[in-house]
Amino acid sequence: MIEVYKIIKNTKVEGPGNRFCIWVQGCQKHCKGCWAKDTWEFGIGKKYSVNQLLNFIKSEKDIDGITFLGGEPFEQAKELSKLANKVKNMGLSVVCFTGYTIEELKDKNDISVNDFLQSIDLLIDGGFEADKFDLSRPWVGSSNQRYHFLTDRFSRDIVNRYKNKIEARINPDGKLEINGMGDFEKIKKEFCLQLGKNKI
Repeated sequence: MIEVYKIIKNTKVEGPGNRFCIWVQGCQKHCKGCWAKDTWEFGIGKKYSVNQLLNFIKSEKDIDGITFLGGEPFEQAKELSKLANKVKNMGLSVVCFTGYTIEELKDKNDISVNDFLQSIDLLIDGGFEADKFDLSRPWVGSSNQRYHFLTDRFSRDIVNRYKNKIEARINPDGKLEINGMGDFEKIKKEFCLQLGKNKI
């Protein structure tokens, strides 16, 4: 089973093209300044089988691939590698974000981790570092984070074709949800300011 924090079935701000995104639940890294602290704790996410998630993906039209975020995807490498391989057999691409560096992952010498790496087209590694805050490149928030093109599906020129963007959605329960990459503290302040003005 895969423990999931949330799913967005169709988004254009979490990697190249139109993507199905899965935020996994659970992370041991706890990067200072991380905006996704709700994804840290283990054992509180919704659990899905590989086939359940695969069926969700198959039901979506016009997606170019899937993106794994977190939380930390490599905490669930065994099951995610199974899902990633099935997705690639459908002709879709796989993007994965990790707080580990690729060197740390390879040094684990773990079969599941290695299998997962082999199923990823674009790996974006490195935890968020607040003192290296930088939004000049797509999909990342600090200058230490790196792009690794693990297959020939994408090349480095794709980085120049995209800019950081965010998406905002209102959930059925009325909660505002923002995804993508941006200055979230500034966005939150601006939103609260506008909300306050509207109330006057």
